[in-house]
Amino acid sequence: MSWTLKEKYRDILSRESGCRKRVWGDSLAVCLAYPNTYRAGMSNLGFQTIYALLSRDEHVVCERVFLPDPGDEQMFDPGATPLFSLESQKRLTEFHIVAFSVSFENDYPNILKMLAMAGIPLLVEERGERQPLIIGGGISVTLNPEPLSDFIDLFLLGEAEESLPEWMRRYEIMNRSGLSRKESLFALQQELEGVYVPAFYHVSYHEDQRIRSREAVDAALPVRMKKRWVKDINAFLTEQGIAAADTELGTMHLTEVSRGCQRGCRFCAAGFAYRPARFRSEPVLQASILRGVAAQKKIGLVGTAVSDHPDLKRICRQILGQAGKIAIGSLRLDRLDAEMSALLKEGGIETVSLAPEAGSQRLRDVIRKGFGERQIFDAVAALVDHGILNIRLYFMVGLPTETDADIDALIRLVEAVKRHALGRDAGKKPFRRLTVSVNQFIPKAATPFQWRPLESIRSVQKKIRLIEKAFRRDPAVHVIHDIPKWNYVQALLSLGDRRVGKILLRVHQEGGNWPHVLKTGEPHPDFYVYRQKDPAEILPWDFIDHGVSREFLLKEAQEAFVR
Repeated sequence: MSWTLKEKYRDILSRESGCRKRVWGDSLAVCLAYPNTYRAGMSNLGFQTIYALLSRDEHVVCERVFLPDPGDEQMFDPGATPLFSLESQKRLTEFHIVAFSVSFENDYPNILKMLAMAGIPLLVEERGERQPLIIGGGISVTLNPEPLSDFIDLFLLGEAEESLPEWMRRYEIMNRSGLSRKESLFALQQELEGVYVPAFYHVSYHEDQRIRSREAVDAALPVRMKKRWVKDINAFLTEQGIAAADTELGTMHLTEVSRGCQRGCRFCAAGFAYRPARFRSEPVLQASILRGVAAQKKIGLVGTAVSDHPDLKRICRQILGQAGKIAIGSLRLDRLDAEMSALLKEGGIETVSLAPEAGSQRLRDVIRKGFGERQIFDAVAALVDHGILNIRLYFMVGLPTETDADIDALIRLVEAVKRHALGRDAGKKPFRRLTVSVNQFIPKAATPFQWRPLESIRSVQKKIRLIEKAFRRDPAVHVIHDIPKWNYVQALLSLGDRRVGKILLRVHQEGGNWPHVLKTGEPHPDFYVYRQKDPAEILPWDFIDHGVSREFLLKEAQEAFVR
């Protein structure tokens, strides 16, 4: 085992606070895995939440593992130096469970890479009784776990606070009872809501590659999986448990103030998957705010719809009353008034992100954003009037029904916002910059747009070039955008069925050569990405009850396009 790596891990641990290291003994050993680097993983509140849940269980020892930094990957070898945990530097094969917390589809290839580096067989069917149980959870696999079904033994669908403690208790009992791996998995699938074991389900296909049927291998097993969700969000706190300076958000203490969203934007997976909207009360958040201000000074308020929190202004005042600073990812335009802008400025915020999403009112109505151009200008005015001189605007291109006229409208809107901002700074500090972030719309499972295709890479590139060209010589506007070719991969992993697992395996075997593999996939990846789905066909994720009926989603989709 590399001493260089071990010293690096010890150095990382020495700069953390809040880590709970336990003696193994006869505890159930769980290695919590994040399929990206330490810097990204320790900034993920979902990952921190799972770690806290597992660490509170006195019968469990929980350690962490991350994708090694790019310069360190070659130092790991499945034989001589397999991937090991951060806390005790134990091999992953020494743990009973390796649990992947998965937030993003583009991290799926890293799961295979980490399993291979650990010396764990990639395919479920190749693992024996002595191999760790590989489980997965998180927003992306809750929406559609099928592309990973060849590699993950068991998925937990939904919110971990509701399902994980119960699952751990049941699994611990089974682990000590002498049941085989298959017997334990069968019992868990049969008895616990929110559990999904792909190996117990068979999928057949039509000649045209669409899904024909999906059947359980035993009549005693459920055919439909129900996502678990927390009913009383005030019963616990969801906050950063480990402070780690060497991370993307290492300068702040993260605390969740809300979950779910009542807005119903038709493109938003989180808005549907985390329904219903729930808001943690300001008195419940007090303890987290006090801890966070004492440790980090800056409080990062996290949630699907933070600006819809009925007590948001009081929460901000409490932070300021403790001499703390405030950080919020993005804000709803129609919730941003003069009072809120003043609180943000006092809280140390220099840049605020707003999300018009589309340039024309017609297209904003298609996606159900719920506000108009006047509200956009009012929000910008409130920010600039209170000294917030950097504004980021989020837009999507490739939205359903989008035309060239909508791109022209986007350009005109950005121009108008810029003029509006510049016109507010007379006698004050000058407005600095408008950052325009352009991202491609990607259809997601369990949303009204789940039947829609992705727009072609060439078409999206053309639209992005038009936007860039419009502001190339404008020092007050800076355009940034994502990479369309990777959006194709994300759409494939978001919308694919379990046959996409074979594509993932080939990409892994060919060292990440996506272009070559995508040319030779079967079915061709375009089948999942560029095809308009029939509302009557079986979709890969239809077996999951997300709490929103298919009929409701179809109705929303139909209403979107009557414009």
